[in-house]
Amino acid sequence: MAAPERRVGPGWESQFATNHLGHYVLVNLLFPLLASADGARVVSYSSAGHFLSDIRWDDMQFEHGYDKWQAYGQSKTADVLFAVHLDAIAKDRGVRAFAVHPGGIITDLQRHMTAEEQIAWGWIDAEGNVVGPGFKTPSQGAATGLWAATSPLLENRGGVYCEDCDIAPLARPGASGKDGGVRDYAVDPQNAERLWRASAQMTGVDLIGTSAT
Repeated sequence: MAAPERRVGPGWESQFATNHLGHYVLVNLLFPLLASADGARVVSYSSAGHFLSDIRWDDMQFEHGYDKWQAYGQSKTADVLFAVHLDAIAKDRGVRAFAVHPGGIITDLQRHMTAEEQIAWGWIDAEGNVVGPGFKTPSQGAATGLWAATSPLLENRGGVYCEDCDIAPLARPGASGKDGGVRDYAVDPQNAERLWRASAQMTGVDLIGTSAT
């Protein structure tokens, strides 16, 4: 999260490669096992950070100026879109997919941020105590992911964004990540298929198949 500019592989921006492309390839490679299981689910960890950026279709790899927060936001939007399209193309084979926002949690995820930055964001105080409203413990933060993976309430559901052990509503216009919900661009089926096609082209991997039809 909010990492300094790095390039991996053939020049991919590192947050997009780590948070999205790696997961995309892994799930494709595991798909034969998932499809042979009884009621397999894939849980993609997104974040309220997806409010920070849609997919930058014209400059996905930040070749024309790098912004660490937009790069993080794009990668978290990609995590939602991945779940949306994976569910669309895999549900007929018994695999459902969900995206989750675990909540605000202070962990090693913030290792690229200085204490001053975290204080300025209102996350911690000068002594390093967590003071951000609504912040969760790591155990509390694990709850929504576990719920998405196991809850019978999600039988015959998929392709949705979850937070606080529930399916999140669409965010209202002008809302921020602090308000909860999911931005419409992150659950748009056409955007999801477009990203899947782009990911397949970048990685050379598409074992599941791009089209939902």
